[in-house]
Amino acid sequence: MKVRKSSSPEDVKKRKKAVLFCLSDDKKQIVVEPGKQILVGDIGDTVDDPYACFVKLLPLGDCRYGLYDATYETRESKKEDLVFIFWAPEGAPLRSKMIYATSKDAIKKKFTGIKHEWQVNGLDEVQDRATLAEKLGGSVVVTLEGKAL
Repeated sequence: MKVRKSSSPEDVKKRKKAVLFCLSDDKKQIVVEPGKQILVGDIGDTVDDPYACFVKLLPLGDCRYGLYDATYETRESKKEDLVFIFWAPEGAPLRSKMIYATSKDAIKKKFTGIKHEWQVNGLDEVQDRATLAEKLGGSVVVTLEGKAL
């Protein structure tokens, strides 16, 4: 995602802003969920608000892992941090919650550059961007994805 050093403008557009991961059908592998990603190049073209779009990707009835490349500003500077999200909604089956919870550390170890981890148990926790801003730095965060808080 953001770990690449120098890139051409075309390469930057192909970088992922957000990705959802799910368990394979046999429950033995963690895979990128098809069609559940936002590319940097989509922002402005087909995606106006990447955070709101990411929230819409989350399924209400099952667990997921997500990586979100958050762009925000503090009073001092602009920042970009990688956030690992463990989505375990109340309506997810108990077996699914258990499998995802026990696999979480394995997938986290595969990613470099994760600055924040966030376990989310419902839409009420994730819909308000201020909750993510709180995870990123609390009251010093003034904008998230270019939108004032």
